[in-house]
Amino acid sequence: MDPKKTLKEPSELAQALEVISSISRGLPSPAQSENNGYTNYGPPNRGDEGVRLRDVWTAISKRRWLIVFIVMLITTTTAVMLARKPDIYLAETDVQVDTEGPASGISSGKGNIIVDTGTDPSYFNTQLQIITKPGLLRRVVKTLDLEHNPDFLRAQANDTTWQRLMRTFGFGGGSSATQTAAQKAENNKLSIDKQVASATSPDDLEEAARLEPYVSSLQGGLRVDPVKEERLQYTETRLISIKFTHANPLVAAKVSNAVANAFVLSNLEQKTQFTHTTGDFLQQRIAELQSQIRTDEERLINYAKGHEILSLDAAQNTVVDRLSGLNKQLLEAENDRKIAEAAYRVNKEPGASSGLVAEGTKGLEAQLVTLKQKRAQLLVDNTEEWPEVKEVEKQIAALEKEIQDLRSKVSSTQASTVEARYHEALQREQALRASFEEQRGATRTQNEAAINYKIIQQEIDTNKGLLDSLLQRAKENDVVLAGTPNNLHVTDYATPPRVPIGPNRLQGVILAFLASLGFGVCLATMLEYLDDSVRSSDDVFKLLQLPTLATVPALKNSSRRSLSSGNMSLQLRDANGNGNGNRNGHGKVNPALLLDLDKHSPVAEAYRHLRTSVLLSSAGRAPKTLVVTSCVPSEGKTTTSINLAVSLAQTGARVLVIDGDMRRPSVHASFGAENKRGLSNILSNDMSESEMLALVQHEKESGLYLLTSGPVPPNPAELIGSDQMRKVILELGATFDHIVIDTPPVASFTDGVLLSAVVDGVILVIHANECSRKVVQRARQSLVDVGAKVLGVVLNRVNLHSPDYYYSYHYYSSSYNESTDYDSTAPPA
Repeated sequence: MDPKKTLKEPSELAQALEVISSISRGLPSPAQSENNGYTNYGPPNRGDEGVRLRDVWTAISKRRWLIVFIVMLITTTTAVMLARKPDIYLAETDVQVDTEGPASGISSGKGNIIVDTGTDPSYFNTQLQIITKPGLLRRVVKTLDLEHNPDFLRAQANDTTWQRLMRTFGFGGGSSATQTAAQKAENNKLSIDKQVASATSPDDLEEAARLEPYVSSLQGGLRVDPVKEERLQYTETRLISIKFTHANPLVAAKVSNAVANAFVLSNLEQKTQFTHTTGDFLQQRIAELQSQIRTDEERLINYAKGHEILSLDAAQNTVVDRLSGLNKQLLEAENDRKIAEAAYRVNKEPGASSGLVAEGTKGLEAQLVTLKQKRAQLLVDNTEEWPEVKEVEKQIAALEKEIQDLRSKVSSTQASTVEARYHEALQREQALRASFEEQRGATRTQNEAAINYKIIQQEIDTNKGLLDSLLQRAKENDVVLAGTPNNLHVTDYATPPRVPIGPNRLQGVILAFLASLGFGVCLATMLEYLDDSVRSSDDVFKLLQLPTLATVPALKNSSRRSLSSGNMSLQLRDANGNGNGNRNGHGKVNPALLLDLDKHSPVAEAYRHLRTSVLLSSAGRAPKTLVVTSCVPSEGKTTTSINLAVSLAQTGARVLVIDGDMRRPSVHASFGAENKRGLSNILSNDMSESEMLALVQHEKESGLYLLTSGPVPPNPAELIGSDQMRKVILELGATFDHIVIDTPPVASFTDGVLLSAVVDGVILVIHANECSRKVVQRARQSLVDVGAKVLGVVLNRVNLHSPDYYYSYHYYSSSYNESTDYDSTAPPA
């Protein structure tokens, strides 16, 4: 067998490169144009399959613990919530509605219409609606003072939540057994109080808003129904059943009785509304007349006092005498004022005070004349500088100043005196005139006062007569009001109930159990339907039309500890190459390769099955060069590559493992080998076959040959797609029987797609229950587009406990000791 014949022609590699370029540009590839069988391939339409009973059962089995958790959570929560609710008691009061007679004060004479309410169904229905209306319930709130009733606002339970929960399932005593002695004594104090508070005025919106929360609470627990006779095939009766539910039985009975009493009293008030209105009007009018009569009498007395009416006889009137005296005084004052005014005006004239001033200064002026004559005689013989002349001049100046001051003082004093006399006379005249005018007005109104006095007295007499008539009518109206019948009366008052009516906790728990069970089943079915991952080999075949080469089971974490001892075909090695079983040089567990020698191990059997599937995948001969890839990272492709190579090496073949993942290489770490030189050095240099083989490392324990990735290059895709890669595979194929190449995920990088075009076969590793169907489909399509030969799929990390692998799990369980489990999981590749 010529190894060179196992590789494809260079033209096929160029075609693969063209396909990759077309995909990157979004153009259809040549394979898509030639092979219509894959062009329209897509994920299966689950809507066409329908919902089968087996699928539902599979979903229930797979997610049974989720369903159990949902059922337990919802059922337990419902049971606790119902147990936390206090017991509810029902009190019932019956009211009889008789045929309504004519309204009080109305006769059946002409012009009156009397309606027989006994045959009017709307009357009975109206009474039912009145009971539940806020207007009536506000009277109940005020009657029982529910605003300040702690039992109504916060009902205290007599038992614990645990006791109610136990009674739900039939354990513990009945509710009546938990009734305390204090509550029994309080129930014995229940009495019927027919006193009902007055109705709230429709205009009093503030009180209505304040009582609205309590009214709403009453409406929530109140139920009004007509009583039907069961023995007569539910014949309607004239009884109304008023029922009220509350956590406190005493409150329930009190509210039910108070509603009935308020309803009966409201009906009576409605029937006697006309009579009450008439009586109220009469009482109001009587009070007004009595008040008016008292006011008029007081006004008459005050009027007489205010107008000094001692008698209406003209001969005894003192008002006229007083007016005559004031008139005489006013004339005298007017004359005095005129005299003073004349003197005041004369004094205002210039020179009016010169006569008085001349008399006061007559002696001083005579002395002044004498001094002036003496000065003239002295000047005859002497000059003005003569001392005796100067002395005379000084006396003359002093005397002239004294005369001038005296004139000013006399003139000012005279003017003030005249003005004061004038103002005094004027004020006296004005005061007398005002008194005169006032007395003259009193004289004019004296006759009018007498007339008004008689009018007030007549009004008082008229009102007294009207008051007597209204008092007589009020007495007649009271007689009519007392004789008005009430067609409503209470037939049976409520007593505090002893047995609660709810809540029906057992029924609620059962319904919650059934609802949660249905919800859990639906949720499990929906999650199963929405699960887009590849779960089984059936999904692989339906989705990709590819065979499942092997199904590798997952391993429980608790079972890995048993792998540190025993025989292994390939142990984990640390970075220094030490075979420490299950720890690397840093002391961390590295579950990359765990291949048990036990022939009955599920993992070993899975990889032997993979080896067989690969060897028999091609007609005539087994594939020589293999690419192991995955759709996305962390699906276990590196583990699958190494374990497949180990399985092939166990047949005696020379197997080479090439780490083609030059982005995140990990094969060398699994073997503890060095990675200083490897595939990247070969692809970046023109080496001979001997130089290539010099870079291949031999792993003695497993018998494998290893070509590491070497230093990470900046352009891995260009190196993989070069002719040098084809040359490497061609020359190394002459030395080894099988070449297994580990490549990056094809959904993320093009390295694996390029390599798949130049090898004999491709193995696609899929992580069960994790990888999306769309990603798997896209990865498969990218391989098909370059003409790669996909041998099949390795379904990795399969849960054998899943219903999809029920029979496989029991087969392995019967042939393998479950005390030792193995895992094929790998670190992220």
